[in-house]
Amino acid sequence: MLKSFRELDAWKKAHELALSIYSVTGSFPQEERFGLVSQLRRAGSSVPANIAEGFGRRSTKDFIRYLEIASGSLEETRYFLVLSRDLGYLNGRDYSWLDEACNEVGRLLGGLSQSLRKRLG
Repeated sequence: MLKSFRELDAWKKAHELALSIYSVTGSFPQEERFGLVSQLRRAGSSVPANIAEGFGRRSTKDFIRYLEIASGSLEETRYFLVLSRDLGYLNGRDYSWLDEACNEVGRLLGGLSQSLRKRLG
């Protein structure tokens, strides 16, 4: 049995994604500091935060609900990455790498959610 959300692969990859988002947004224009940078960082960090919160609820049903919220935040993150690329703030290489990281987090969230649903019966 897992003792901490830190042991979950979905959380680990989501945390790496959040750290990467903080890193790449550091070079965004200063005028976006309270706009796109803030929104992208908030959405990106919401993914691992919701995984952690759901884990802490100690109810499988609640955990699944928080994984769904994390998935919603992941999709919001994807949109802000597209917007960042289209505005020219994010180069194609970084966008592709971050998009693939989102895909991986999405697969892990889906697998974890499916596993928990099976446990519920």
